[in-house]
Amino acid sequence: MADDAPLSFSADDVISGAAQTRLRTIIERIERLEEDKAGIMGDIKEVYDEAKGEGFDVKILRKVVSLRKKDKVKRDEEETILDLYLTAIGDR
Repeated sequence: MADDAPLSFSADDVISGAAQTRLRTIIERIERLEEDKAGIMGDIKEVYDEAKGEGFDVKILRKVVSLRKKDKVKRDEEETILDLYLTAIGDR
């Protein structure tokens, strides 16, 4: 057999019937969650579009949401280091 020849085997050769069923169940759950995620992402986009329509800066809103996810101590530390770096290069 050549080194670059494709392998030839069936799922029965590799995974037992119970494992195949479990694998299929897991994949189907992931697919449903991906569909849900796509729907939620669409909902989030609509909220950002609504905010933009009301005059809010969406880029800043995304940053606020991102910052609120972080621990306050970690966020304060990052802001301190950012300020230090900006001061060091003369941007403050």
